[in-house]
Amino acid sequence: MKLQRISIAFVLVLTVVTFGMTQEVSSKATFITIRFKPHQDLKKELMELAVKEKIKAGFIATCVGSLEQVNLRYANQSSGSLRQGHFEIVSLVGTFNETAAHLHLSVSDSLGVTTGGHLLDENRIYTTAEIVIGVLTDVDFDREKDSTYGYLELAVKKRKKK
Repeated sequence: MKLQRISIAFVLVLTVVTFGMTQEVSSKATFITIRFKPHQDLKKELMELAVKEKIKAGFIATCVGSLEQVNLRYANQSSGSLRQGHFEIVSLVGTFNETAAHLHLSVSDSLGVTTGGHLLDENRIYTTAEIVIGVLTDVDFDREKDSTYGYLELAVKKRKKK
């Protein structure tokens, strides 16, 4: 796995709604580009990269590639739907850190029929997955229970200076 780290003067201003409160935080970002290879598990590889690179606040900037197996959890379902075949990655979006991820994947089949949902483990790469990951340098992502539905939702916290 070849890893490229690109540092640019990029400032992202996030407007975050957390438990009914809106907060704005800004952060500089660096970017990591990586290519995953055939038969690797997309989510597991992303999470291993987050641990290896100590990513505290990551997001997917772009992703293109293909899958030979797709495993998605559709809206308001308790389990995933596993499909075999050949699929183009249409989009991958979301936030993650070393311990948790909230990622959504859209794929299209050989007829262009597109589906999407919550990315689970067991999404196996067919030929490639070329990904650019943004890493925010001034904030940390955490997950906190939201009393509205009881799910662990994103909490953005200004990173403490060392």
